[in-house]
Amino acid sequence: MTTPVGEGATEIRGCERLQRALLECHRRIPAGRMRESACRHLNRAMAQCLVSAVCPDECEAVQSLCSSAGTALKRSQCQQAQLSLSVCLSPHQLNP
Repeated sequence: MTTPVGEGATEIRGCERLQRALLECHRRIPAGRMRESACRHLNRAMAQCLVSAVCPDECEAVQSLCSSAGTALKRSQCQQAQLSLSVCLSPHQLNP
């Protein structure tokens, strides 16, 4: 699922192109507001890719159940899906 890419980073299969593009964006643009603005779409896409790679079923459930307003049942299912995604992601997060 993961392979080393240098500079202390790890590559997640399926996210390689996004990761390279994001690294290149960070190399080309100095830190600050310009980088934040220029790399924002890549940061978001990379985050989505990583979450989908690590917790595919939970991510899909959140996307389908939380994509639009709905009944009280759908809102409840959305909240449950979000909780399941959070639980799935928690072991993969670094402790500060």
